[in-house]
Amino acid sequence: MKAAVIHQTNGIFDVEDSIQIAQPIGHEVLIDVKASGLCHSDLHLAENDFGYPLPMILGHELAGVVAAVGPGVTDFAVGDHVVGSLVQSCGHCAACRDGRSYQCANPNETLRDPGDGSRLTDASGAAIFQGMGLAAFAEQALVHENQLAAVPDELPFPQAALLGCGTVTGAGAAINTAGVKPGDTVAVIGADGVGLNVISGAKLAGAQRIIAIDLQPAKLELAQKFGATDLVNPADGDAVAKVLELTGGGVDHAFEVIGLKATSEQAIKMACMGGGAYLIGVHKPGATIEVDALVDLLTLQKKVQGVFMGSTNIKHDIPMYANLYLQGRFNLDDLVSKEIAIDEINEAYEELKGGTIARSVITVF
Repeated sequence: MKAAVIHQTNGIFDVEDSIQIAQPIGHEVLIDVKASGLCHSDLHLAENDFGYPLPMILGHELAGVVAAVGPGVTDFAVGDHVVGSLVQSCGHCAACRDGRSYQCANPNETLRDPGDGSRLTDASGAAIFQGMGLAAFAEQALVHENQLAAVPDELPFPQAALLGCGTVTGAGAAINTAGVKPGDTVAVIGADGVGLNVISGAKLAGAQRIIAIDLQPAKLELAQKFGATDLVNPADGDAVAKVLELTGGGVDHAFEVIGLKATSEQAIKMACMGGGAYLIGVHKPGATIEVDALVDLLTLQKKVQGVFMGSTNIKHDIPMYANLYLQGRFNLDDLVSKEIAIDEINEAYEELKGGTIARSVITVF
């Protein structure tokens, strides 16, 4: 099959057409990939050494149709439309039983045992690492059923793909992690695909004021379509001071989706007394931030919370967002900036670096 392979952490995807994929065993589901979103997190993994073995196939925003199932699969049948997520859960640890599958103690149970052989190999039979148990930058994907959620057939594949990461991470951060309530105030630093979903989630939860912060005027304009009530461009002045001015002292919830030291520390400063800063963006390995423990944590009683995948239970949340979209209550259409062929993946990531688009989605393999 055709797939985009990373051989070095240089950010270059090599599109190859001789990748072999195994047949499903156990609880595995073989999926014909119909759409795969280009998330910035995959670019981080392609450009930085996070310890994953090479070569590897990335891609974790997956939508497709079930082509075959292993003998242990109970939740899916051939022909089902599914969305994949990088949330790997065993289903039986204390966190999973408590509904916190995103904090699973045994995520690697969704992968094959060493004696079962690799799910992905090259033409010579050498193993290829499957990024996040998905490897969606390919014509097919072989995934444990616990990493999949069923969605209605009428949901378009490009929009469906974005549910697996960008939507559950962003909207989930507002709804699940922060617990935004009607009347709350929110600031979102970074109006990219995830940030736009934070805005959508905050709007859905009833936030009365949602401040979008970005250096790109086009992204700020787009943020209004998702529910932003105020727009702040840091190029026009101190973004923290502007947020404090707009809200009379800070927001209840400040979200950082870029993954930078400076903007993470700004999120903490934007939160009001007793408010929270929620750090969603992926930082480089070894990155640190500074917090004024006396002022911010003790005196102002602010919370600083790391967010993984929007504290999402994918079996519940992905179908929920899918149905909200079909009811016209959740914006996914404006997230899909363009549809591309897999051969255009490197050019599309260059566009993403430029910061002018929300998401490109591979729909032609």
